[in-house]
Amino acid sequence: MDTNLQVILQQLQAEKRVDRHTLVEAIETALQSAARKSFPPQADITVEFNPNNFKVDVFEIKEVVDEVEDPALQMPLEEGQALNPKVKVGDRLKIHSPLPNFGRIGAQTAKQVIIQQLRDVERHKVYEEYKDRVGEVVTGVVRRGTHANMIVSVDGAEAVLPQREQSPRENFKPGDRIRAYLKEVEESAKGPQIVLSRTSPQLVHALFKMEVPEIFDGTIQIKAIAREPGARTKIAVLSTDSNVDAVGACVGMRGSRVRAVVEELCGEKIDIVRWSEDPVDFCGNALNPADILDMKVDEESKTLSVIVPHDQLSLAIGKRGQNARLASRLMGWNIDIQSDAELTGESPPPQDAHAIAEAVLGGGSSEDSEAGDKSQDPEASEMANDSPEGEDGLAEAVAETDEAGDSTPVAASAVPDSAELPDSE
Repeated sequence: MDTNLQVILQQLQAEKRVDRHTLVEAIETALQSAARKSFPPQADITVEFNPNNFKVDVFEIKEVVDEVEDPALQMPLEEGQALNPKVKVGDRLKIHSPLPNFGRIGAQTAKQVIIQQLRDVERHKVYEEYKDRVGEVVTGVVRRGTHANMIVSVDGAEAVLPQREQSPRENFKPGDRIRAYLKEVEESAKGPQIVLSRTSPQLVHALFKMEVPEIFDGTIQIKAIAREPGARTKIAVLSTDSNVDAVGACVGMRGSRVRAVVEELCGEKIDIVRWSEDPVDFCGNALNPADILDMKVDEESKTLSVIVPHDQLSLAIGKRGQNARLASRLMGWNIDIQSDAELTGESPPPQDAHAIAEAVLGGGSSEDSEAGDKSQDPEASEMANDSPEGEDGLAEAVAETDEAGDSTPVAASAVPDSAELPDSE
């Protein structure tokens, strides 16, 4: 019997990851709860369990008094001196009691208490283990989905990936391995709540830190990140070594490093730009590949007025204003983009209207520089005029942009969806 109990204790220690002392305390609490059913409700009892020989001792604790008012908690002086001659009034004696017969109900009670104690200990250990890991990238296996939330098993613990933290581009199934950013750990009545994120800009930072040794050792710093999960991310990098090209090191040989990050993010586009303290230079880098003719800086309102060629307006704005919006978030400045035709007061050529419509309705992209070229292609213009929608369709597109406030001049405001990273990174 003792050998079997010894094996059981060892298995519980390994499975529940609890030390022997904690396990003994749980058993003592369970036995005390079961033994209490054999004593008066107000009785003060304690149980001691010896893990070496598995002996269980039950004790009643009573106070020595001259006159007994409550026999369950008090005992006369004569009885106390018979047990211990040195006892006096006011002392408390621990009296050994025979081990009661727990019965089926008592055994069930002890079982439930042990299970609850071990569960509480396990939850506390999980909280203590993960509360200091906030900000790390963890790897887990998708177990199931509940109400659009995803349950992920991470090193024996259960974490949740809420719907708000899932990228719209991704679709994981049970059994898939997943990397996620450990966003927060909260302690609740139901146990620790480990919250993961696939949309945090910090996930991009952590992935680049894993792929680029120069970022890991501090040679290259990621100064800021602006991200629209599932669509595009812009990161600004700075090299502390003049012999190391920050952008080239992040891209890697034939794009191997940045490609690994893109694959992990399920094809999300990534723009890597060079960071600069000069807002003019930084804005020029952030709005690449569009050419900038002129730029005015308002330090007080932190606003940049940018003039671009009319045939590259859609390139500067980006798909649905994405390029300008991300550049604004990356810098923390408001960016107002105008074409040179608007500045001179001239009527923009027809292709400029096409460019505006494409930029706002999804035709342009900061990565696909073909947007401006297609607008100048005579064949493309001729096909557009011969299409069933023709000029009416273009007029509707431009009208929609006017109603939405997206027509030139285009302004992009800085919003708090970017990550400013400390220099120590």
